[in-house]
Amino acid sequence: MALMKILEYVTTLKLIYNLKSINLTKMKKLLFILTLGLFSFQQVQAQTATTKKQELKHVVLFTFKASSSKASVDSVVKAFNHLYGTVPQVKNMEWGLNMSPEHLDQGFTHCFSLTFSNEKDLANYQLHPAHKAFQTILKPHMDKVFVVDYFVGAR
Repeated sequence: MALMKILEYVTTLKLIYNLKSINLTKMKKLLFILTLGLFSFQQVQAQTATTKKQELKHVVLFTFKASSSKASVDSVVKAFNHLYGTVPQVKNMEWGLNMSPEHLDQGFTHCFSLTFSNEKDLANYQLHPAHKAFQTILKPHMDKVFVVDYFVGAR
């Protein structure tokens, strides 16, 4: 299909510029250059489409106050997990406890990873009443928080 468009374009060029004497070799070179240009254009379009489909990750790590009981921390975890399914912008959510043998965690024990379609969805999540309610539950127990947001890159 694209090749037919290129041939039509070359034929149009030939007519416009009255290139009746153009030889076959020049025509092939011109066709080759136009094909490369079209291929490059399609690659840029494909990359743009891929970029638009990237996922946005919102990673949150917590340390909790020593005065907070296990039951209190468990209630915070339950409340955070409740955001998935309650806030429509959250596409996916995972969480876990740190178990790294490297001991470079700086005291962060709980890690949550939320997936969004775009920055607007992340912003809407942060303003959502359920997220605000979660922050109220979290605040008395949180010692430190560390947040990283990033678009998932290609492999």
